[in-house]
Amino acid sequence: MAVGEPQQKRPKTDGAAMTTHWPAFESKMKAEGLNDAAVAAFKYNLGVLLSGVSTMIPESDIGPVESLPSLEGLEATPDPSLLKNTLMLKLNGGLGTGMGLDRAKSLLPVTDGNTFLDLIAKQVSSMKSQYKTDLAFMLMNSFSTSADTLAALAKYPELGTGSDLEFVQNKAPKVRADDSTPASWPRDPSHEWCPPGHGDLYPAMLGSGTLDRLLAKGFKYMFVSNSDNLGATMNLKLLAYFVQSKAPFMMEVARRTEADKKGGHLAKDAKTGGLLLRESAQCPDEDEKAFQDVSKHTFFNTNNLWVDLVALKAIFEKHNGSIPLPVMKNAKTVDPRDKKSTPVLQLETAMGAAISCFEGAAAVVVPRERFAPVKTTNDLLALRSDAYSVTEDFRITLAAKRQGVPPTIKLDGRYKFVDALEKLIPDGAPSLIGCKSLTVEGEVVFAKGVVFKGSVIVKNGGQGPKTLAAGTYASEGDKACVVEFDGLEEVVTALKRRGGAHRADFERTVARLPTEVGHGSRGLPICSLAIVNGSGVCKR
Repeated sequence: MAVGEPQQKRPKTDGAAMTTHWPAFESKMKAEGLNDAAVAAFKYNLGVLLSGVSTMIPESDIGPVESLPSLEGLEATPDPSLLKNTLMLKLNGGLGTGMGLDRAKSLLPVTDGNTFLDLIAKQVSSMKSQYKTDLAFMLMNSFSTSADTLAALAKYPELGTGSDLEFVQNKAPKVRADDSTPASWPRDPSHEWCPPGHGDLYPAMLGSGTLDRLLAKGFKYMFVSNSDNLGATMNLKLLAYFVQSKAPFMMEVARRTEADKKGGHLAKDAKTGGLLLRESAQCPDEDEKAFQDVSKHTFFNTNNLWVDLVALKAIFEKHNGSIPLPVMKNAKTVDPRDKKSTPVLQLETAMGAAISCFEGAAAVVVPRERFAPVKTTNDLLALRSDAYSVTEDFRITLAAKRQGVPPTIKLDGRYKFVDALEKLIPDGAPSLIGCKSLTVEGEVVFAKGVVFKGSVIVKNGGQGPKTLAAGTYASEGDKACVVEFDGLEEVVTALKRRGGAHRADFERTVARLPTEVGHGSRGLPICSLAIVNGSGVCKR
């Protein structure tokens, strides 16, 4: 678990410790060919580690953000001419290893054969065509995602090539947890390095020369978001408001719900009145109740950010080539697959935490539809369903019938990886447009034509996959529809107890039972205290 806190001022580093430890890290990084900005960023992070400063943000040090302007209420006129001075940038360094992937997550198919990158490329092309102006687009890739990503985007040459299309995230040395020296792993030296978190966006832009090239070409503004968030599109009203506000940095936030209470929140620094972010690991145990109070701490960071590039350059100049982001310590082993290997710390930063580094930084409340990230197969299943639709300009939006609220999906752990998800939905995602929540327990296969409405739980407690036949499975009122695969013998016993009429119902059900569901001990889908008839409709 990562821990860290915003550092409003540079911490007083233990000079003796830095004198002892820094030369080895500096030598290692220069031998690896890392640029001065990458070295400066890591030196700052190591200084935070060795300073021993507290990593917690107690409730007494912050206050709630009581009100913010909302996108719907902004008095700003969209101005397409601002696009020529604006860069749209996507973070694309993640491999999606948590979903069982070994390449960029953005290469996953989302809908109609389009990957995340396809849809992003088509969004950019659509805006260029609609407003008859250029829109600069770039990616921050990692060493792991660069080659595959550039190959996938080769069919969109209008986006750019080479350094006009991408720059690559830096890497940082892992730190031994016991003595704070550089980690060594001769068996595989690549394990001695780690990604420094997406806060590396800023030093990577500086060190690669991207920031200076953009400024030299007349670019002033940057809109940055994650490549797996298809809700984060260029919005001309937000751009116009950002320019009009003259804020150096602006964060898009959304309102927290009970489902978000364990995640981080926006807050005010009690001393300065400035905005900052507090993550769960930065909250003392005694303040956990306040942290999870969504009526008090109302907003969370969508990671859709607007940055004044001139102000960003000024921050680097003020701090001798680095930006004083909050540092997070992530405890790992040097070989992540060998839990007995040397314990290490990975020092990471988050780009949204820069809100505490810019004087006059702002935030604006946006609809939930601008926050649709895909972090798990739960998210991917929802995105592939009819709960979302693709607009003519290739934006992914929640269906109007959803009223801005996505379905809540909770899949069995066996479906954590994408290849397992594909086995759950071999003929495509079920209909979720009318589904409030879906829980899947056990090994199940959804046939083509399955429709879920309300709250539905599908259970298979037996061995081997069971196919859920086409049909509508719907809850009534506040009670969830529980569809269980039980042996027919148990159903017969239950129906006998409920009288002859139910026996007749049972006989008709078995006669109409789809063959793919099976018979006898293979299981029959039934609803809790109900029968699922041959059409698959859950009736109470």
